[in-house]
Amino acid sequence: MKPALIILDRDGVINQDSDNYIRSADEWIPIPGSIEAIAALSKAGYSIAIATNQSGLARGYFDNQILEAMHHKLVTLVNAAGGQIAHIAYCPHGPADDCDCRKPKPGLMHQISNALSIPLTTDVVVIGDSIRDLEAGIKAGCTVVLVKTGKGQKSLVKLKDPEYSPLKNIAVYNNLADFVNNLLATA
Repeated sequence: MKPALIILDRDGVINQDSDNYIRSADEWIPIPGSIEAIAALSKAGYSIAIATNQSGLARGYFDNQILEAMHHKLVTLVNAAGGQIAHIAYCPHGPADDCDCRKPKPGLMHQISNALSIPLTTDVVVIGDSIRDLEAGIKAGCTVVLVKTGKGQKSLVKLKDPEYSPLKNIAVYNNLADFVNNLLATA
């Protein structure tokens, strides 16, 4: 069954990630093929949403206006490629804030579900490059996929640890474009 909704992490899945945080629209650089992959999903009838932790806000590395400029760049590029982003949900809190929206908690997934009136089920796919992305998707009742871009290679190594046994048999792809090509070839 074709998932109605695909939820993507942002940094490391759609755009290049940085341990120093992406702090401006100029630093927000798409991973090759990711924009076209999102457009292809959109054209194939999938709703695409973004769920992203943005603790750089809480840390004072950038403000809401800069974050909006980054997201405007993302949406503009996807629209220019013929696609559409249905919703962007982000957590502005830091790790110590104990909020419900910071992944690995599933709050962002619930925000997206509510905003789009699409229930969270195993038909919803969450794609991430980190363990916390995958944990949030599992906690929300979704199917999860790991990409090797961003923190994906490190996450793949961590998945060998017995602590992460619920994530043992998840699908792993080289990047978002690889996932999309495989999905659309079998859809």
